[in-house]
Parts: sequence; structure tokens; C-alpha cells
Amino acid sequence: MRSLLAISKFIDFINTKVAQAVIWLTLLMAAVSAGNAIYRKVFNNSSNAWLEIQWYLFGAVVLLAASYTFLKNEHVRVDVINSHLKERTQVIIDIIGVLFFIMPACGLIVYLSWPFFVQSYVSGEMSSNTGGLIRWPVKLLIPIGFSLMILAGLSHLIKCIAFLRGLAPNPLRKAKSSDEMLLDELKSKNQEATNNNEA
Repeated sequence: MRSLLAISKFIDFINTKVAQAVIWLTLLMAAVSAGNAIYRKVFNNSSNAWLEIQWYLFGAVVLLAASYTFLKNEHVRVDVINSHLKERTQVIIDIIGVLFFIMPACGLIVYLSWPFFVQSYVSGEMSSNTGGLIRWPVKLLIPIGFSLMILAGLSHLIKCIAFLRGLAPNPLRKAKSSDEMLLDELKSKNQEATNNNEA
């Protein structure tokens, strides 16, 4: 099990590094959008290429960051019933969800999207819009993004099994957000200041 947890840790490392790169794509997307808006207003002109770059970058952010979001347990969940169950039961439900829904669905999407990308690459497919971009890079994001999601699912599965065996913490337990940590730090400093003033 220790070697499987090492694999899980490596998968998490890959997804974290991809997410750290995606942060910069978000900044680039905002800069392209602002630059395009300014250019359009000042020169009363625009290019389809700039609009397509924006949605290519948006697609990259969504597809490449989804696995990191899963890793951090931040995807939307309907916990109306699940939240009232024991931790072990919640983890078993997650294992079933990963095995029978996430992995097969992502595997099917990778399987179906790969030929879609290859055909686009081989044919040199271009946008149908005047001045548009080549299509294969954005189509390649689909199998890459869902492959990362498969890896994240595998990592989550390993951590869930390790938890059930008593070898790892509960992977469903959320860590504190940066906002919560900042709030705790501010409360702590406020308490220190209050204690110093009383002394």
C-alpha cells in the first residue's frame, strides 16, 4: 500500500504543477480580453483570432484545472444525504462513484476525443471564422484534461482505500481555505493585542 500511496502522491504533484501553470493562463486570458477590448474601442477594429484565443485559454483553464479541483475536493457535491452518513460510508460511496462513474466517463471521453483531435491535426483544420486559428490545440486539451481527471480519480481511489485500511487520513475532509487561515491568523493577532493591552 505504501507504493500505491507514493503513486498517489506523484499524481497529486503532477496535477498541482499543471494547476500552477493554469493560474498563469487565467492571467493571460484576462490580459488578452482587456487588450482586445481596448484595441476594439480605440481602433474600432477587432480580430476573430483574439476572440478565439480567449475561448482557447478558457477551455484550457477549465479542462486542465478540473483534476486539481477534484484533488482538493472542491467540485460541487449534493451532500443532503451523504453529509449525515459516517465517514467510512461517505468514502465507500466516493469509491463507487469514482469506479463506476468518473473513471468510465472520463475514459470514454478520452477514447472518443482522441480521433477527433488526430483528424483535426492531420487535416490542418482551421477555424471557419475569418482570421481564425488552427483547431487542433484546443481539441488536444480534451483528451489531456480528461486523462488528468482519470489520474486524479486513481489517486483519490488509492487514498480512499488507504483511509479504509487505517493508513491515511480521510481524503474527503477539506483543509482550511486560504481565507479561513487568514481569518484565524487575524483573530490570533487580535487576541494577542488584547492580551498585551490588558497586561
